[in-house]
Amino acid sequence: MLYGRASEQAAVEKLVEAARAGHSGGLVLRGEAGIGKSALLDRAAAYCAGSGVRVLRAAGVEPEADLAFAGLVQLLWPVQDHFGALPAPQADALRAVLGSGGRAGQDRFLSGLAVMTLLARLAGDGPVLCLVDDAHWLDQATADALLFAARRLTDERAALLFAAREEGFAAPGLPEVRPSRLSREDAARLLEHRGLPPAERDQVIAESDGNPLALLEFSAGRRPYHTAAGPMPVADRVLSAFRSRIALLPGRTRLMMLTAAAEGRGDLPMLLRAAAALGVGPEDLAEAEEARLVEVSATAIAFRHPLIRTAAYQGAPLARRIAVHRVLADAATDDDCRVRHRAAAATSPDEDLAADLSAAAGRARDRAAFAAAAGLWEQAAAFTPSPSDRSARLARAASPALSSGHADHAADLVRRAEETADDPASLAALAGTRAAVEFERGEGRRAARVLVERAAAAEPARVAPMLRTAAGYAWLCGEAEVIRRADALLAGMGGQDPMVQGLARLVDDDYARGLPLLRRFVAQASPGPAARTPDTPPEDAVTPPEDATARWAAFCAMVLADDDAASALATAEAARLRGQGLVGALPQVLQDLAGVRVQAGRHRDAEAFVAEAVRLACDTGMHRRVTRLHAVLARVAAIEGDEERCVRLAGDPADAGGMTGLAALCLLDLGLGRHERVLERLEAAERGPLRHLTGLVTAGAEQVEAAVRLGLPERAEEPLRRLEAWARAGGQPWAEAVSARCRALLGDDEDDYLRALAAHRRADRPFEQARTELAYGEWLRRALRRSDARAPLRAALRTFERLRAAPWRARAEAELRATGESVVAARPAAADPLERLTPQELQVVRLAMDGGTSREIAAHLFLSPRTVEHHLYRAYRKLGVRSRRELARLGLT
Repeated sequence: MLYGRASEQAAVEKLVEAARAGHSGGLVLRGEAGIGKSALLDRAAAYCAGSGVRVLRAAGVEPEADLAFAGLVQLLWPVQDHFGALPAPQADALRAVLGSGGRAGQDRFLSGLAVMTLLARLAGDGPVLCLVDDAHWLDQATADALLFAARRLTDERAALLFAAREEGFAAPGLPEVRPSRLSREDAARLLEHRGLPPAERDQVIAESDGNPLALLEFSAGRRPYHTAAGPMPVADRVLSAFRSRIALLPGRTRLMMLTAAAEGRGDLPMLLRAAAALGVGPEDLAEAEEARLVEVSATAIAFRHPLIRTAAYQGAPLARRIAVHRVLADAATDDDCRVRHRAAAATSPDEDLAADLSAAAGRARDRAAFAAAAGLWEQAAAFTPSPSDRSARLARAASPALSSGHADHAADLVRRAEETADDPASLAALAGTRAAVEFERGEGRRAARVLVERAAAAEPARVAPMLRTAAGYAWLCGEAEVIRRADALLAGMGGQDPMVQGLARLVDDDYARGLPLLRRFVAQASPGPAARTPDTPPEDAVTPPEDATARWAAFCAMVLADDDAASALATAEAARLRGQGLVGALPQVLQDLAGVRVQAGRHRDAEAFVAEAVRLACDTGMHRRVTRLHAVLARVAAIEGDEERCVRLAGDPADAGGMTGLAALCLLDLGLGRHERVLERLEAAERGPLRHLTGLVTAGAEQVEAAVRLGLPERAEEPLRRLEAWARAGGQPWAEAVSARCRALLGDDEDDYLRALAAHRRADRPFEQARTELAYGEWLRRALRRSDARAPLRAALRTFERLRAAPWRARAEAELRATGESVVAARPAAADPLERLTPQELQVVRLAMDGGTSREIAAHLFLSPRTVEHHLYRAYRKLGVRSRRELARLGLT
């Protein structure tokens, strides 16, 4: 019987019933030790008993908090025979977790993706409930995996229920229930059969403060607790009570309890070997069993509550704890377990132990358990006698710490490594990690400077990659002088790098030399790079710079604004990441694809890519990326004239990422006729440190048009000069067309309009082409050639209608009316079948039209087949079809 827990039980039962009905979910029970979280988990298991719900259980254990995937092994061990049905990379990742021969990937979220897919598959045979107790003690790799699965599961019959204390196990995005303290009435009911005199019962209730565990333990102690109360939290008073009870037990019992507490994992054979070496055994636990402190079975020795384990361990003298860990290390058969106990028993530097800890860190890293790897390398450094070796191990810890999402911890590790480094060469070797940490923390300028300052002392083979990364970071953060210094330093050392040279020319507006150098760098890159926009960093922000050549090459392709190359590179990279289950890198690539789709006028596809990227970014804890993802769609809102949405999505144009939003705001202002504001925004940006960015150079088209509309041609001359020079050097047809249109606006020459239209036919930027057609039609009407003006104006109107470009459509309609042509009302947007679909339904429909099965689509989008089927079902209803065959007949594009 659970007293005072009606609302909490209702929340748990609601979670289970939703899973039975096909709606997945997660829930966190959050509260102090002893408040009843474990009892609620047990209640959930009992509620599911005999109902066809499969229950999987795991619990965090404090000694295993730094043991990679310890919690996931508990949870998945009973269902490992289902791994073979998963996509190969996911199956390998889970086999690696269980140590059964699989090869782990290099993405910390691959195991989470695999857990999601596995639970979805199990749910196909019936509802599944995962119960995870003491989640605050889960190792980071397990916590990441389970939280990823809990956030991604939607239309499956699976639920995850976590119990955690107030501190630890941050689970943003999951609902929480906080068990309340028991009322005095419920506390009295709980103590009703304990046989306490009324005065003592009242004292226990007062001291327990509504904590169920405290009520039970204080009532069992049969002693007054008012002297222990004071300001101490209830959990600390309970811990003190357990220590007192353990202290009354025989010495052999206390030693056996200490051994079980120090072992922690519940490995009974190992525990018995260690106990025998200490001269004790399970029979010595009899009095602890009678006192209801431990539970002993043929397969396990378990503490009734984690606080009892803590009391048994902390209450023992240090010397005895060290002796027990040494015996446990001798009894261990697993290398990771052995080195953990050796470290717990060590009291001074020991290179052999440090080397073994480093080897364990390498094993954790190879399983993509980056947080565990960082902790082990940091621990290895603590036992390392040599300062230089200590520095190297701290530096090695920093990279996986950053990969696990702990930038501040990584920064501290690098700082400590640098304090121990004793020569410029060592500092140079740390520069790449330092720069990656600083960039990830939003200190891109500092990252770029560190690389330039230390490059001279680096190994020759590392100099060019370091300076290339420095130049890339500096480009993104507006540090033109750092780019120039990188170029000069490389030249002074007799080296060459077309990316560094190209960027150095571009910050000085030398497009004729800079852009061809970037094209050469892209051409020389290894195949299969990931595309990057000029306003976002490549993923190598968290990898050593020498490994990033291909990715920086894709970044340069985006600086060139080559739509075809950028699309091809991003598409290929997205396919690779999806195929290998590399979730963490995908949001950036999806952002690139979305940006290209916006320029191509495929706004719905862009929205679908951004929606998927935002979900993945949120599910993986990369919330800082969401703002830049939204900024891609700010241009869509600007084109549509949706001011509220555009302002909301544009963000703060304080860095390179914000320039995308700034350009969108300027386009919005231009469409709404706020020409002076366009000039103010862009002229201010041109005076700022980010004036060299491609987005600002090409936004010169907005400046030129705004200046012409205001009758201020002199304010159009400089942006037109830059735009024309950039277009000539870059050789992109769309840029040639836009610069020719701007020249026509300023020079009033029809040949320029004709050149612009000819160039547009070699490009795929329909909105820009429609703007040119509108401008040309306006020019023709003003020249009293109304009949000639109608064709380009009609073409512009069609495009503006298709793109929902309301302000621009209104201008085109007004111009057509001025030519004497009547204008038919725009077709309702709902006439386009695709407009009826959500972004995710659109993605599923496109993949289904390409012949993908539900399982293939699920693997592609990191969803479950059941979720895909739900999306298809809803899409069929919206589109008025009943099958994939009918879907194909619609001819959707």
